Amino acid sequence: MTRLLRGAYIVWIVLRYGLDELVLTSFQKPWLRVIARIVSFGRPLNSPRGVRLREALERLGPIFVKFGQVLSTRRDLLPPDIADELARLQDRVPPFSSDIAVATIERAFRKPVGQVFTAFEREPVASASIAQVHFAKLITRDGTEREVAVKVLRPGMLPVIEKDLSLMRMMAGWVEGLSADGKRLKPREVVAEFDKYLHDELDLMREAASAAQLRRNMEGLDLVLIPEMFWDFCHSDVLVMERMKGIPISQTARLREAGVDLKKLARDGVTIFFTQVFRDGFFHADMHPGNIFVSTDPATFGRYISLDFGIVGTLTEYDKEYLAQNFTAFFRRDYKRVAELHIESGWVPPQTRVDELEAAIRAVCEPYFDRPLKEISLGMVLMRLFQTSRRFQVEIQPQLVLLQKTLLNIEGLGRELDPDLDLWSTAKPFLEKWMADQIGPRRLWEELKNQAPRYAKLLPDLPRLLHDYLQHGARGRDRREFEEMLAEQRRTNRLLQAIIYAGIGFALGLTVMQVWLRVSLW
Repeated sequence: MTRLLRGAYIVWIVLRYGLDELVLTSFQKPWLRVIARIVSFGRPLNSPRGVRLREALERLGPIFVKFGQVLSTRRDLLPPDIADELARLQDRVPPFSSDIAVATIERAFRKPVGQVFTAFEREPVASASIAQVHFAKLITRDGTEREVAVKVLRPGMLPVIEKDLSLMRMMAGWVEGLSADGKRLKPREVVAEFDKYLHDELDLMREAASAAQLRRNMEGLDLVLIPEMFWDFCHSDVLVMERMKGIPISQTARLREAGVDLKKLARDGVTIFFTQVFRDGFFHADMHPGNIFVSTDPATFGRYISLDFGIVGTLTEYDKEYLAQNFTAFFRRDYKRVAELHIESGWVPPQTRVDELEAAIRAVCEPYFDRPLKEISLGMVLMRLFQTSRRFQVEIQPQLVLLQKTLLNIEGLGRELDPDLDLWSTAKPFLEKWMADQIGPRRLWEELKNQAPRYAKLLPDLPRLLHDYLQHGARGRDRREFEEMLAEQRRTNRLLQAIIYAGIGFALGLTVMQVWLRVSLW
């Protein structure tokens, strides 16, 4: 009943704001136009279509607002009037009462707001689907006064999200049961991923921990600033962080006037994204323009400022390696390797012919190489990719949904900053260097050091396991332990061999160089 009521409410909002008109009037069939006129009869639709769409998404709640935020970054796919209105969803969602924000803060810290902060601005500076932000000042442990940003969770979010997720689960079940592509698209698994990330976003302590991790990861890169978290003033409903000052990245005119190099900014964005994804496997997954500023401080001029870490993505070592190999093969135009990787990973059925998949991938990708972003139609690329994935039964990977969403954000941001950006040539050197680091001697040595405690524990047990294996006929648990031990030993041997070979190669290289120098000098 709850799902049906929520579904009815969504339909009512769609009709109330005339969103059906946006869809139906795009069809050329006369009978569909008639339906559009009948359905819209008697409704006051004086507001522009973009305004109506934005207001409807705001009324429907946080999940729909986030959908609008993703769309707002794709100006190449939307009419300008709709894109401009959806951009307001990034940080200008109608705020909730300041009295509620103050009450939330006082409930979290069990003291009046005046005893927590030396100054507190009741007027919020930004408001989004999950929380809103106020500026304040506080005294830190070392006795200094710091300017801070106070993020307060919007009240009543959990019930709304639960209702929408319940409806999405029901619809996912319908898609999986009724659609021919249901099994391939894995709708239930995709909804489960959204469920996890949306619930994580409602815990601001988790967000603070994610921000701290990203801050450590990005130290030394000198391309992005991440605010410091004040742990004494963090709570699941309230988050206090360092106040960051800069220009919103969407205000390109102000950035140019300030002297920011937009082309460098676009390249740096690509580097930050690939570093977080492939080096760290931990990335900021909500990179719409409302969460990104550019520093104008002389000491950090031109660097990115990342905000709002409620949604972060993680990748396993397997996913990182597989994706890096895929990207590298794409950039080298090695479509056969791309096809082989898809088959090896199980993304397509094992009986798929490599040559057919290779030809299909080539047909999709080849027309867009060596072109700047402004000459690439993402809509056409996506359509061709969908056709190819359906033909070859490519399975959706739910664990990569956040990465795909973030890629859309990054590519849309790149279009705004530098339409002439060549994404391929910018990313290729980074990925090739990363792949070289992954398979070089240093990586092998690091892997051996990391696994050393495990080897130290397992290797002394080898004689006992061998004795038990022979005595009891290699049955049961002893057999499994023995086989595991042998597998570990084989892995250790491979690592040691690789290190030895690398050392021999290095020594031979030095010897050859010395001989060459002596001959040259002679």
